[in-house]
Amino acid sequence: MRDRVRLMRDRVRGCLLGGALGDALGAGIEFQSLAEIRQEHGPAGVVRLTEAYGVHAPLTDDTQMTLFTAEGLIRASVRGRSKGIVDPPSVLWGAYRRWLTTQARTSPAGGASNHADGWLAAQPVLYARRAPGNACLSGLRRDTMGTLAQPANPDSKGCGAVMRSAPFGLLGRGAETSFDHAVEGAVLTHGHPTGYLAAGAFAWIIATVLAGASIAEAALSALGRLAAERNGREVTAALRAALSRAMEGAPTPERVESLGGGWIAEEALSIAVYCAVAAPDDPRVALLAAVNHSGDSDSTGAICGNLIGVAVGEQALPADWVRELEGYELVRQVADDLVTEFENTATVADAFGAPTLSWAARYPGH
Repeated sequence: MRDRVRLMRDRVRGCLLGGALGDALGAGIEFQSLAEIRQEHGPAGVVRLTEAYGVHAPLTDDTQMTLFTAEGLIRASVRGRSKGIVDPPSVLWGAYRRWLTTQARTSPAGGASNHADGWLAAQPVLYARRAPGNACLSGLRRDTMGTLAQPANPDSKGCGAVMRSAPFGLLGRGAETSFDHAVEGAVLTHGHPTGYLAAGAFAWIIATVLAGASIAEAALSALGRLAAERNGREVTAALRAALSRAMEGAPTPERVESLGGGWIAEEALSIAVYCAVAAPDDPRVALLAAVNHSGDSDSTGAICGNLIGVAVGEQALPADWVRELEGYELVRQVADDLVTEFENTATVADAFGAPTLSWAARYPGH
């Protein structure tokens, strides 16, 4: 059991830290064309972590929302165990609304040590507004929660639902459950079928890789799952294009850009899968390919980083880059907390030490 937990911890940390690396690598070039990137950074483009928003190697809304996804899933599980209430979407809604609050303030209300609404919302590093997506903001400002029957922003298929959905695949509950939860979480802000099905497919791939498949194998299995969705054609075509491109050799900016800009859901997923499959054994190559293009560099980098990280684990990520990340310890802790809740709370606490705060105070079940 302890060996399983250690392996799971390495893979979950790898997923969240890899996503944060891709996010940080792309943050400073998100709104630049490939020509502008090359002019500023040289013919190879960005080759190392740089400054953006006045911070070196910053977390942006991609990683912020991913952490709140993880927090919402943990709190939903705590609620189910302690109160017998199983309703992940409503708990996720609350988690994302806490993220929305961080976008309107510069620091936690009441200070970082005595915040009344759980642990994550008390972390000062999250109180930075770094180009959050309009659909995320507008969807979460609604008075009512979006559902699959009545989704928020029914015309939106931006990448904002995909880039935050990796944690759905890290629960060890199977690919189908991951897919369903990701769709339920996506429609809170992105109601176009392509927007929420891309999020579901991404979570499916993460879960399948976590279970032992390669990224290419997991993407192929996601195509099978999408075949059951009458509105899955755009995501299916994008994944097929990614896998086809990956057969052509090492990733290049030109091949990346042939898949789109990554601003919309299926393109972001396609670019990330392409880079991860084309360079499965070299995180640096995959991550740099995923950000050096004219599109949504931080989101495609984050999604690719999640994929590469869950495949290779924390130990295989570039250690020099990981140590530079803003909020590195926070991302790592949230990954560990996911493992604590979903693997075996008692065993993990015994093996790695109980949280400083009580679990119920850290993750209230509401």
